[in-house]
Amino acid sequence: MNRFKMLLNLYWSFFKIGGLTFGGGLTMLPMLEHELVQNKKWVTEEELLDCYAIGQCTPGIIAVNTATFVGYKKGKVLGGIFSTLGMVTPSLVIITVAAMFLQLIMGNEIFQHAMMGIRSVVCALMVNTVLNLIKKSIVSYLSCAIFALVLAAGLFFKIPTIFLVLAATTVGIIIELINNPPQKKNKEDKNV
Repeated sequence: MNRFKMLLNLYWSFFKIGGLTFGGGLTMLPMLEHELVQNKKWVTEEELLDCYAIGQCTPGIIAVNTATFVGYKKGKVLGGIFSTLGMVTPSLVIITVAAMFLQLIMGNEIFQHAMMGIRSVVCALMVNTVLNLIKKSIVSYLSCAIFALVLAAGLFFKIPTIFLVLAATTVGIIIELINNPPQKKNKEDKNV
């Protein structure tokens, strides 16, 4: 029964996040941080950023990927399933209802003005989230250099995202290996 309660808790937490956050995955980070790091203490801020980064680099929707990662960390496969369902249920319901009425309101002038306002708010929320991510992720000269190079490569050379992710990952691994080489076992350890 305790496990079922935990799974329902995962579902409800991600249901609230999915139903109360507007603007997509990037704008969800502050709410994810508030709910998962501060309130529930299921993950640390660094773990959440790692989940978010992995969710950004894997196919699919960032928020759903992040929910799956956090749910899996908390409750293994069922935790990932319940978290994912919690995250997508509100959108599924809202989109289904909206689709039923969309044709009726698409030409409505009030609806068009409302959408203009919503798009503006979403842009502001995304900029705020990106600035917060930069503050928390760009913590060294190396991370700043990687950020600048990847940003320039993406903006000016239109390099596909997967290649940028792989290149940055490779550079990070190489730098880590240079700074902290694996410890070689001495011959005495092998003989024991």
